[in-house]
Amino acid sequence: MSSSEKSPSVGLAPFTAILRREFAGYFRTPLAYVFLAVFNAFAVSLAFFVGGLYESGIASLDRFFLYHPWLWAFLAPAAGARLWAEERRQGTIELLLTWPVTVWQAALGKFLAAWAFLACALLMTLPIAFTVGWLGKPDWGVIASGYIGSLLCAGACLGIAAIASALTRSQVIAFVTGFLACFILVLVGYGVFDELLAGLLGSGSIDEIRRLGLWRNLEPFTLGLIDIRPISYFVSVALAGLGLSTIIVERR
Repeated sequence: MSSSEKSPSVGLAPFTAILRREFAGYFRTPLAYVFLAVFNAFAVSLAFFVGGLYESGIASLDRFFLYHPWLWAFLAPAAGARLWAEERRQGTIELLLTWPVTVWQAALGKFLAAWAFLACALLMTLPIAFTVGWLGKPDWGVIASGYIGSLLCAGACLGIAAIASALTRSQVIAFVTGFLACFILVLVGYGVFDELLAGLLGSGSIDEIRRLGLWRNLEPFTLGLIDIRPISYFVSVALAGLGLSTIIVERR
């Protein structure tokens, strides 16, 4: 076999190694399990005790997905804070970039590993869907659509967290900065916040600003509507965060 035929696999080997290394790194500390437990505890509590999922008498998970933007605004920055901040704090970023891999490949591997960790947290909520299926006859297509939208929302929050992590060597500062940015996007689209913006910017621009809200873009998925506009929004925010964080790391 010629060297040109071997090159694709050789090029992918460092990327997959980074992906496996970063994903396994989340489960090497007890903190990851705490995050998973907290996410599921809050997801269940908000759905049943605040959203009244059981009392509604409707076999639907729309009240469950209603609070996911708030949950991702917390968990995604917590998972994304270590993407670059930890590497810079420990001084291992130089060692990482000496691998036969580009900065973009390293950034993509880190991002996908963190997104996979968030997907694990989301998968752990499947018993709620099975419980609703046992109590009634839900539309499983709508439930699947809600899970897809929630995962895309997590990717968008993770993209924001990646930028925060690339700007500092402190995981605490990265988490707080990422959380505040995601928190603002969660508030966009809610009634009280809309009224505040209307008083500051005028009512004419409110509709455009609402489109930037995480919940406004997640809502169609909870209704079983897979629209290209919210998909484009979540993917664009995730890719913008990934690209900007990579550029920051390259320049530093």
